[in-house]
Amino acid sequence: MEWKASHILVKEKNLAEQILKKIKGGAPFEALAKEYSTCPSKSKGGDLGWFGPGKMVKPFEEAVVKLRQGKISGVVRSQFGYHIIRKTGER
Repeated sequence: MEWKASHILVKEKNLAEQILKKIKGGAPFEALAKEYSTCPSKSKGGDLGWFGPGKMVKPFEEAVVKLRQGKISGVVRSQFGYHIIRKTGER
């Protein structure tokens, strides 16, 4: 199994929660990723491409596995910070 996902990574939980509220209010995920994310994927609107088991940190992978395609996670904490994840594919 492989998954495709995009994410927004920030250092503060409070900021992640604010961004999530904006997404739920209809703000475009890609635009918020470009504005706020600290990950190099921000230049691609947060797109991380395809990845398989063991390629991402455990909390991130577990969140992606649970998500239905097209859905957005809550705030997910990892050693890199706080992620908001959108699952964009599964194969």
